[in-house]
Amino acid sequence: MMSEGSIRLMTHGDIGRVMEVEIDAFTSPWTKEIFENELTLNHYAHYIVYELEDRIVGYCGFWLIAGEAQITNIAIHSSARGKKRGEELLGAAIALIKGMGGTKVSLEVRESNVVAQGLYQKFGMKKGGIRKNYYQDNAEDAWVMWVDF
Repeated sequence: MMSEGSIRLMTHGDIGRVMEVEIDAFTSPWTKEIFENELTLNHYAHYIVYELEDRIVGYCGFWLIAGEAQITNIAIHSSARGKKRGEELLGAAIALIKGMGGTKVSLEVRESNVVAQGLYQKFGMKKGGIRKNYYQDNAEDAWVMWVDF
């Protein structure tokens, strides 16, 4: 399915380049320290990057606990969107989750982000509930979406 880039596990050396994607994609981006802690201290956390011509254009992270995965973040840099890279990245994350024995994936998504909701629905995710005032930047609600395998 992939023709241009590659998807691999994230390393500490990737954090600076992942921060470029993070700052581009989110109004309340994570800090470098959060990523360092995720990679070093959180034994439930797993992160992958989408690399294109020695440039990281996307990443996805999840926590896997007792067979249930919670996607923490998924992002594609705005300069690399519109070419199914988000679909490739999410597909790779789900394959990794299944390979690690995961049986369920869930995430939160902005109520206004219908593009992302459409992507998640392609993987069988359904809206299961709303988290009121979930996003700090504007108090927007989040849909909770999930799928069981």
